Amino acid sequence: MTHDTEESFLAAYDASRYARPSVSVDVALLTVRDAALFTLLLQRERHPHRGAFALPGGFVGIDESLDEAAARALRDKAGVSDVFVEQLYTFGRPTRDPRTRVITVAYMALIDEARVRADHDGATLAKLGVPWEGETGGSVDAYVEHGDSFDERVELAFDHAEILGTAVKRIRGKLRYTPIGFQLLPERFTLRQLRRVHEAILGRPMNKDSFRRTMLASGDLEATGARSNGPGRPAELYRFQKRSAV
Repeated sequence: MTHDTEESFLAAYDASRYARPSVSVDVALLTVRDAALFTLLLQRERHPHRGAFALPGGFVGIDESLDEAAARALRDKAGVSDVFVEQLYTFGRPTRDPRTRVITVAYMALIDEARVRADHDGATLAKLGVPWEGETGGSVDAYVEHGDSFDERVELAFDHAEILGTAVKRIRGKLRYTPIGFQLLPERFTLRQLRRVHEAILGRPMNKDSFRRTMLASGDLEATGARSNGPGRPAELYRFQKRSAV
């Protein structure tokens, strides 16, 4: 059948002729605690993967953009908003969700630990175990608190171990050319705090003196004139010199 106008074509168009996959978003929310990378997980109460832990996420509404869906997942399931978020990767293996064909668009969000809502609606803070070096890539493990330490390994639902691994690989890569580590810190911070963030991201210790020289020469830092509180010698507080968008 030939249509003279686009309006008539669209009026007669039958979308049900084609199989359509579902689309979801999943957000890898990363933070740093005690020089280690952590993420926020939720334990699934329903099948599939009931009892396993999953990233904040959900299906995209028919009138909702991907960015809006990611922001909604963070707000409703993680209790946070106004954080650094960027689209990470699209995961579309046909068998990744046993319910139906689901394509998920993964996001990475970075947040200062003080803003993490680990008590929000059953959310759980989990420590990431990265079994590879540099930007090798691959799945990662997640450990929840058991007693006084984070050493209880938990099962991750769907392909969320791969999503988290992709987020770690991305942030490690960006750290080489973008001051993205500042997104994991409060507005004012010490050089020690900044170094521990870099160590957590890279998964290895860094030389204190060379790190200090490099950061002070980078032009990314601005001295605030204030000093930290607490025991020991007060350290100078810096802020990020926002010269360009991250």
